[in-house]
Amino acid sequence: MPDRILLPLIVACALFMENLDATVLSTALPAIARDFGANPIHLKLALTSYLLAIAIFIPASGWLADRYGARIVFRAAILTFVLGSIWCGLSGSIGEIVAARIVQGIGGSMMVPVGRLVILRSVEKRELVGSLAWLTVPALIGPVMGPPVGGFLTTYFDWRWIFWINVPVGLLGLVLATLYIPDIRGETRSRFDRRGFILSSLGLALFMSGSTTLGLDLLPLSYVFAMLIGGAVLLALYVVHSRRVPAPIIDLALFRLESFRVSMIGTMLFRIGVGATPFLLPLLLQLGFGMTPFESGMITFAAAIGALAMKFAAPPILRRYGFRTVLIANAVLAGLFVMMPAAFVPATPIWLMTGLLLIGGFFRSLQFTIVNALAFADVDPERMSRATTLTSVAQQLALSIGISVGAIAVQVTSATTGGAITAGSFAPAFVVVGMLTIGSAFAFRRLARNAGHEMSGHRKYAPDAVTSMRER
Repeated sequence: MPDRILLPLIVACALFMENLDATVLSTALPAIARDFGANPIHLKLALTSYLLAIAIFIPASGWLADRYGARIVFRAAILTFVLGSIWCGLSGSIGEIVAARIVQGIGGSMMVPVGRLVILRSVEKRELVGSLAWLTVPALIGPVMGPPVGGFLTTYFDWRWIFWINVPVGLLGLVLATLYIPDIRGETRSRFDRRGFILSSLGLALFMSGSTTLGLDLLPLSYVFAMLIGGAVLLALYVVHSRRVPAPIIDLALFRLESFRVSMIGTMLFRIGVGATPFLLPLLLQLGFGMTPFESGMITFAAAIGALAMKFAAPPILRRYGFRTVLIANAVLAGLFVMMPAAFVPATPIWLMTGLLLIGGFFRSLQFTIVNALAFADVDPERMSRATTLTSVAQQLALSIGISVGAIAVQVTSATTGGAITAGSFAPAFVVVGMLTIGSAFAFRRLARNAGHEMSGHRKYAPDAVTSMRER
């Protein structure tokens, strides 16, 4: 089996565990909340604490892979994630499960970025879109299995089993990584940017913690704003610091590459909008419509099936229309489908909800596959580890903000209707996140018409004056 297929399939074991955990946990939140005697909305801390840990430790992933080798770091990351999963299954309170999710996040912060780095350094750019499709196809089995499996286990057994099923998958990943992952290291070694790591980690931790607790009445409002302001100041200090060192831990100079900059800005908006859906939809179906976790999971997994079907369609679509056209049009289509659940009511036929979610999953996955490839179109091989670090940090930050935006919208709506969470509490939240998703189209409009043509194979045009200047 060629490396362009074999390596993505191995890395997909890590993605499978991460994606399975995320979708299973969203489905099981109401049941976990009942066990702990907590508000289901407050349990979003179990989601965002994981994202917080990932955002904090991802900056070190590229440097560690360059210094100690991708294979060693990848295996250590899988082991850490599995141990965190076992702890999650043994948790007896919100505090315990949040702490266990942080351990999982430390492992997750190394697994996917390092795995993606192996692929980017081993596969030619003209084969990159297809290779990334192989990476995400097995990984999407996680979201496909997550809602029905999580719903089944939660309804008929115990929600703790949703974490323990990571153990055999992790062991398989360890074996395959040992046998086949190349021990890729950086050609040049740089000193670890300790000051940059402290500034970026503390800044991300404070800012994301502030955004997570905003509107939940978990902390005094003055504390929340202090965290937001303190995090913003530390991140600003990091920006200044990154310009003064030769090898910053997060290389912001990558934003000088237009394809990287535009794809990052557009992707952030897109992920903020889309990232709230896995959190909001199970709560709507279970708290709003009174479904069991299993019934909810059998509906929400349709989005993952649509995503799975898309993976083989991405290369020919790109060859026909090119990156820019597809990203703009698809952002609008995906945003409209993100908003669709706002119109769901208890009387909405299940087949209609399932069909809309399936189509929406197709468009969302198409966007992710394309932007994941475009971000690296013009990045030099020696800067690839820094590029994977920066994109991974941005991805987790956007997902965390998306969950917070969705939760705040539900809280605000329920507060205006007496404080109880009903089916009507979720409609404004879906509209808000859908508009954010559509807003990403304005960022993608700034792409050059020939952006990423080396990977897409789309060359059916003559470059205009603006495009020619951008290429220079």
